[in-house]
Amino acid sequence: MTSRLNRLAVALLATALTTLGLTVANPAPASAAMTICYNTSQAGSYASVANQAATIWNNATVNLTLTANCGSNLRIYRITGGGSYAVRTSLGNGRVYIDTQQAAQYSVLRIMTHEIGHILGLPDNYNGNCSLLMSGGSAGTSCTNPYPSSAEASRVSNLFAGTFSATDRSADIFRDSWPSTLTPVS
Repeated sequence: MTSRLNRLAVALLATALTTLGLTVANPAPASAAMTICYNTSQAGSYASVANQAATIWNNATVNLTLTANCGSNLRIYRITGGGSYAVRTSLGNGRVYIDTQQAAQYSVLRIMTHEIGHILGLPDNYNGNCSLLMSGGSAGTSCTNPYPSSAEASRVSNLFAGTFSATDRSADIFRDSWPSTLTPVS
């Protein structure tokens, strides 16, 4: 019944605008949120952190939902050495690698949410600003903010609404978001 009323309202609006001499393209129906299935089978002890990061992105954005272990659009791996990084094969698809050595020095939730941000289409922003999730490790070890800024969340929502170009949706490898393992000062 509601969809019938919506179609009727759109038809009436189009008729009214046509009467005024304006033409309206036939609007596409609102699309449902895209579901990104992430797989934590290789995440080890970071599986719960991946779930927290997914909840953060689900609460911050529209047009997408991250859901655990329903498929493998996104695979999350726990590694030791080599740095944390993301490999996006296309928008919403790829792999995230969380380095245990970096996770021992930086907020693992911030790292996870940041790297998933790459899979969702965001580039690095090495400005050192802790309020920006995509500033990564440039904000230092004391920065534990795992939340995207409103601009970052809006960009992801827009990407999944299809309002950005295909070049924003392409494959990329995002390395060096986090400085190499810190060495203690003697």
